[in-house]
Amino acid sequence: MNALTFTLKHRPDQRVDMSPLVCHQLKELAASDIAALTLQSGKRKLRVDELFTIDGSDAQNIVINNSAAKLDFIGKDLEGGSITVAGDAGAYLGFGMKSGEIKVLGNAGLYAACEMKNGYLEIAGNSGNFLGAALPGNKMGMKGGIILVKGCAGERAGDHMRRGTILIEGNAGDYCGSRMTAGTIAVMGQTGRYLGYAMRRGTLLLWNQPQLSASFNDCGAHTLAFLPILFASLTKLNSSFADKTAAFNRVRRYAGDMSETGRGEVLVKL
Repeated sequence: MNALTFTLKHRPDQRVDMSPLVCHQLKELAASDIAALTLQSGKRKLRVDELFTIDGSDAQNIVINNSAAKLDFIGKDLEGGSITVAGDAGAYLGFGMKSGEIKVLGNAGLYAACEMKNGYLEIAGNSGNFLGAALPGNKMGMKGGIILVKGCAGERAGDHMRRGTILIEGNAGDYCGSRMTAGTIAVMGQTGRYLGYAMRRGTLLLWNQPQLSASFNDCGAHTLAFLPILFASLTKLNSSFADKTAAFNRVRRYAGDMSETGRGEVLVKL
């Protein structure tokens, strides 16, 4: 079977809620039923076939061609299967996803992988603010899975992060790892201001020296045995993190945020 492919006919004027178009909700539907589904777009409800040309039948492998930044909630609550986005994705990409795989060939908007529970999300371009974070007012962000961003991430990446791994090949904006309670965020590029703001636990793994607030204590240089194990777990990824030359085990360790419990750590490559 060929992948179930949705090709956008024209760029929408209003934002579109794409949450109905996920693998587990479409696998039992006929092509005519899928075409008749409605998507919220501003104040209107649009049939799927008004916005997209539909081809293929394998609902476990969905492709969205000619995708645009106004397509929100792609892969919401995904349970198995894969979604490939050929183009940009809007806000709330992979929101609450439970399992499966999402790959975006362009950029992603705000709150990508917001409150993600498990699975794998790959963004070839840049991601917006609040990557892997919690919704406003909630205190539990990403709870599991892996996020790979090959470009740069916006502000507040991993805000309230509870578990899982975020890998950023480029730069990360201000407040990276803010209020995180567990998990790992690795950044190969530069990081902005207020790194690890109010973090309670968790690990920030950096290739470049950050600007740290006075509430982080310098614990000196360390050789950490778990780092080679971590890098070995990433070798299957299509990423710079999989390159053996990127691995290291010698770091300078900073403990913080001491304004909270102080059990978090920032590890900087030496």
